[in-house]
Order: sequence, then structure tokens, then C-alpha cells
Amino acid sequence: MEEIVKHINDTNASYRAINAGDAKNTDLFLDNEHYELFKGAGDQITVRFSKENLQKAILFIASILPRKYDNSATHKVIRFSSAFVFDQLAFLDAFFTIDGVKVETRTQVWNARKDVPKKNGEIDNRFYFNGLLEDVPYTSFSGENKTGKFTIRNYVAGSYSDIHIKKANDGIFDVWVTNTQTPYDDGKDKHHEIIDEQSLPLQQIFYGAPGTGKSNTIKREVDDKGMPNVRTTFHPDSDYSTFVGAYKPTSVEVPVMTIIGKEQVPVVNAKPEKKIVYEFVPQAFLKAYTGAWKDQDKPFFLIIEEINRGNCAQIFGDLFQLLDRNDETGLSDYPISPDEDIQKFLLTDKKFGFAALTDEQKASIPEEVLCGELMILPKNLHIWATMNTSDQSLFPIDSAFKRRWDWQYMPISDGRKGWKIDANGKQYDWWQFLQKMNNQIGSTTNSEDKKLGYYFCKAKGDTIDAETFVGKVIFYVWNDVFKDFAEEAGDLFKDTDGSLLSFNKFYSVGDDGRAKVIEEKVERILSNLGVSPIEVEFNIIDDEAEVENGSVNKHKSLRSVSFPDGIEFTADNMTHFEIYLESLKKIGLDEVCPIIESMKYRRKGCPMMSTEQLPGILNSDFTYHNEGKYFIVKGAIDDTLINILNDLNTKLNLGIDINYE
Repeated sequence: MEEIVKHINDTNASYRAINAGDAKNTDLFLDNEHYELFKGAGDQITVRFSKENLQKAILFIASILPRKYDNSATHKVIRFSSAFVFDQLAFLDAFFTIDGVKVETRTQVWNARKDVPKKNGEIDNRFYFNGLLEDVPYTSFSGENKTGKFTIRNYVAGSYSDIHIKKANDGIFDVWVTNTQTPYDDGKDKHHEIIDEQSLPLQQIFYGAPGTGKSNTIKREVDDKGMPNVRTTFHPDSDYSTFVGAYKPTSVEVPVMTIIGKEQVPVVNAKPEKKIVYEFVPQAFLKAYTGAWKDQDKPFFLIIEEINRGNCAQIFGDLFQLLDRNDETGLSDYPISPDEDIQKFLLTDKKFGFAALTDEQKASIPEEVLCGELMILPKNLHIWATMNTSDQSLFPIDSAFKRRWDWQYMPISDGRKGWKIDANGKQYDWWQFLQKMNNQIGSTTNSEDKKLGYYFCKAKGDTIDAETFVGKVIFYVWNDVFKDFAEEAGDLFKDTDGSLLSFNKFYSVGDDGRAKVIEEKVERILSNLGVSPIEVEFNIIDDEAEVENGSVNKHKSLRSVSFPDGIEFTADNMTHFEIYLESLKKIGLDEVCPIIESMKYRRKGCPMMSTEQLPGILNSDFTYHNEGKYFIVKGAIDDTLINILNDLNTKLNLGIDINYE
């Protein structure tokens, strides 16, 4: 045997930072059959490396980053950067320099190990080498004089590389690395550490009409999943200092000094003296930047609400260059040099800066980033923003900025929440209103940007009251959409007397001097749009299914109501009305009565539950069930009972399970 070829699996290919400490897992393990090449060579062998070969190997390593490296058996991830390549080549240049003379080959002595006793007394029958580490002084990319450790394991890539060892005529073992573009598994390492692919967009803007759920989408993806994040909102006064950080006056306690300059003896219960000093205060960007570097194995989000309400070119400044991210590594392609204030903050701040990190956390950060000389966005820093297209004229975003983001359009769609508009004793379907209003906006203004999304206005429970509707919806459509298009809008803003239904007509002044919504005007504009009130009719039937012409109508049939504490009322041993009644009693009649009275489920203007018997019910085919001081209408079909229970479940957040067929 004159030569061996060792395919490098993941165990023998953990990349090792130049400045990592000594660790036994820098040993090189070979298969036992490879021992034949070294039999008789003794406990030590001399190996020889080629500079050209290792240069090619490190460039190949750089081409497939990111990958993990090993720092005292703690696996981390290293990302590509130009500084990484320059540092590695400078390090090799220093390694292949002897007494100031550059050479093309270097030798090193390895310790050969076979049948080594373990601490527990067992024999380790593997064959391996150690002593692969060698201290090398070199000048880094940033110009600093440093000392790093050379090891052949820095130049091999798991599943991609082979190590060749051949005994030369002079008795020295030549060692070189070959690489392939196609990885393969030799089956000898079943513990490959998989690095997750980037699945979340690094820089993404959610845009669309107001109320389409842009912020809610981010909340579901980030906050609801417990992802660490920093949130900010852009506005016309936002600038670089409010986004990144700046020196600001802060109050600090200082010792009280005497007139001769000595510290005064503290007086009991005396208030400490405070002094105004200027300190660098980090803002959203720097907090997210250092937070992401702290734990690179977990996504970190910088969330910018209303990104187009600020001047992005002014706010981002030179950070704009960092937004060019490498598709494979996620790192910034073009680092920037921070100013002295930011560099000092990164080095010294013990709350948000790199000074707050542990040695283990620092080990995973590139040296030029850790020392503050360069700023590079880490691969796990995701910058997500929202943009309301109706406000896009505030600060137009230039095409160069746009190109650096992924864009996610948020269409207007039915949120399926069942929200209703409550006005003048009637209820109107919110989604029907939106559809008709958006059609009117589109035909009048020829603009998609001014339309309303489902979440433009938030309901209380499932109801949008008249005051909220006027204050948010009517105010918006009058001032921001139709103010200059009142005539083009046709009958939309036409009052009952034919005059213009301007915004001020929706209010009257009460006795207390406060503005009060005139709900008849809300009803008028809904009528002008063609939005009809929701009519809920109670069929006068008993608890059994209604039969007409020998066939059963397709009404819902209440089967059971289950509560979180395990209590359940079922049709197995109860009538449908009894299920409904017992459920109301379980929730609490005092609590449900005011809600049911206001739900607008009515028969001849009467609610389904009240504290007195009403003539409208007594003079119909309905009956009352008396439950103490409450009178509960009996005789409605299951559809109505189910609707009431569903509304109670939503409004009171009961968590009950209502089953029907």
C-alpha cells in the first residue's frame, strides 16, 4: 500500500475557526485498514503540505459556505464573506513562510495513535492522528497582528472532500485534498448535522389596501410563534438616528461633591444628585442587528410598520448597502464600516452590544464584525415591513430600494368573521358593505389603493357600532376617498332631502355638548349603497324538525354543547331547547340576558330573552319559559338557538363546542 484516500464524512470535516482553542476533536480518524500504510513508521510521522493545494481547498470551502465549524466541540455556523477569504489566504501565506522566506511546501509532525487505553480501562482500537494543530502568527484582513491555529481539518468539507496520503521516497507522507462538486455519503457517518435552508424571506414588504391584514399576517408568523423581534414604525420625522441610534441626554446619579472636590458623606434619606450626560442610545436597527448575531441558529425579525411613511433613503443611509443579501448565505454581499459612535457601542455596551455576549456567542461571529470594523447583516436577520398602498405618495420608494425586497401583495378578501354593522336598531353584513363600497370606490376613482380591507375597522365581539363606523369608515371614505369626487359618486352621499350628505351631517350635539352619531344617517348611506339589513325570522315551530308537504326542511339540528370543564348537554337525553336552556344557565343568566337582548334576534320587535313578558310574544304562537326573573322565548328553530350560542361563545370567549347536523 503506497497511498490511501480517506473520504471525509461530517465527523472529520467540522470547520474550525482560526482562533478556536485546543480541542481533542481536531484529531483525524482513519479507517483501521489504512493503518497498513503507517505500520512500522513509529509513534510519529512527518507530513508535507502544498501551499497551492491548500489555497484551492480553502477557496472551495468558501464556495460552499455556510457550513458549521467546530469550536471546542460546540457546533456553529460560518457564513461567506470577503474578509473570510482574505484572512484564510493571509493565514496560509504566513504558514508557508519560514524565517521570512516564502516556501511552497511545509512539513508537520503528527502523533500516530492505535490501541489507546481509555480512562475507563477499555482499549480504543481506532487508528487516528493528533497533534494536527500549529500556532501561526499572521496579519488579518483588518490589519491586526494575530495568532491562529493551523489544522488540515480546516481544508476539508464533509461529503465533498477526500484526503490523500502517500509515502514519498524521502520517508515523508505527502498530504493533499481533492474536492468534488457533488457530495456523496460513504455510509460511515450517520450523524450529519443538517443546516436548515432559508425558508423565510430575508427582506419582505407586505403591501395592499388599508385593512387587508398586513400587520396581522406578520403577527401570526412572528409574534404568535414566539420569534424574537424588534418593532418600529416609520413616519415623516424618522431619520437615521431614530432608526439606528444616536447620542441622547440621559439622567444619571452621581456622588454629591463638597466645595473642595471631595465626595460628601451620604446623608440619611437624602435624594441622590442627578446629572445630565450624553450616552449613545441604540434604536430598533442596532437592537435587531446585535440580537440576531447573538443567536444565529434562530430567526430574528426587524419589523417596520408603514415603511413608506418615512423617507427610506434618509432613514437607511449607508445601511442601504447591507440590503444586498447573498441568495445562498443570507449575508450582506457588501459590508460597510460603521462610524466611531456605533463601533464604540458595539464594543462596550453591556446590554445590547457585543460586550453583552458570552465567549461562546462571540466565537460564532466573524472577527471583523465582532470588533466593529465591519457591519454585515447575519443570515438569520429578517427585515419585514408593511406598506399601505393608499399612502404610497407620502415618500415614494425608488426602484433601487424596491429591488432589494420581496413583495407580498395582500388582496382584499372576506375575513369570514361574521362581523356586522349595528345602526339604528338594525344590523348589516360588514363584508357585503365592503364589497359594495369598494365597487363604488373603484368605479369612481379608478384606484385600487383607496379600497378598504376586511380589518380596516375592528369589531367589538362581532359588532361594529355606529360610532366606530362613522369615526373610522365614513371619516376615511369622505376625507380620503370621495371628498373631491362627491358628484362622481352619484347617490352615495345623497341625504333624504336630496342634499349632500357631508361628514358633519353624521353628528349632532348632545345636551352635554359632545358630538353624537346620528344613526339614521348611517342607515341612509348603507341604503344608498344598496346594503340591506340582516333579517332574522323565527319560525313558529316546536323543537322537532319542521315538516312541509311531507318533506323535512334543511334546518340545522342541535346535537350537543360541550364546555371546557367537561360538562356536556346532548340530544341523547334532552330536547334541543333543554340543551339551549341548560347551556344558558351554565354560562349564567345574569350574564347572557343583556347580550341576548341586544343581539337583534327579534320576533315582532321582541328579544329572545327578557326580564318581562312582552305582548309581541304573548300574542303569537311563541311561548315563554320562565326561569326565575328571566323569560326565555321557546319555539324558535335550532338555527336561531345555534346562532345565539355561537354569538355568546364569541363575545364571552367561552371555548365551548357547539355540535349540530
